Amino acid sequence: MHGLGTIINVFAIIVGGLLGMLFGRFIGDRHRDTLCKACGLAVIFIGVAGALKGMFSVSDGKLVYGGDFLIIGCLALSGLMGELINIEGGFEKFGAWLKRKTHSTGDNSFIEGFVNASFTVCIGAMAIVGSINDGLYGDHTVLVTKAILDFIIIMVMAASLGKGTVFSAIPVALLQGGVTALSVLIKPIMTDKALLYLSVVGNILIFCVGINLVFGKKIKVANLLPAIIFAVISAFLPVDLI
Repeated sequence: MHGLGTIINVFAIIVGGLLGMLFGRFIGDRHRDTLCKACGLAVIFIGVAGALKGMFSVSDGKLVYGGDFLIIGCLALSGLMGELINIEGGFEKFGAWLKRKTHSTGDNSFIEGFVNASFTVCIGAMAIVGSINDGLYGDHTVLVTKAILDFIIIMVMAASLGKGTVFSAIPVALLQGGVTALSVLIKPIMTDKALLYLSVVGNILIFCVGINLVFGKKIKVANLLPAIIFAVISAFLPVDLI
């Protein structure tokens, strides 16, 4: 069944979020704050590890580093475009709408939980590769693996940030479902080089999400989302950026 991987992923996020909320009821504000920062640190290291994995390679027995121009170019261009469009504002408005519709007006961390959780589980090569495999071959392996990781991440985030994290299942369903439906068209674009660039830039955005979880909102991560598109476009330039 094509699309089953996304269904499993969405289900895992919802269950993980509900379990996290249940656990969160038994801990105080001080513990929630510590748990949120601990989750942020974990997200930071996940982002750093993913980015460095793509930026470092071994050539002739030597450790080779690259990707400076890719990162600077993609982030700078996406920052300008994102601020112009105000993607962050759109995410927050959608979060505020969800907050009203779910009668969660008393939940001060709803929008923060929704936005941070959405970016954490949506940004990354696994979502793209897994959805393409699901759409073309009915292979759910990558998305099932991602579902297990998302289950753990969302469960921890929900314990500290509450109900809003559960609704990260919506952008996951839209993104992965859309990629699965358009997999025949997207596959030729997602070359190994494009996936490498996407992974590096995507993991840097995940790192930014971790920074916001630990230190409060410092970076408008949503306004940097076009960097993923620029990363894929960069893969078709006549020069290697990594």
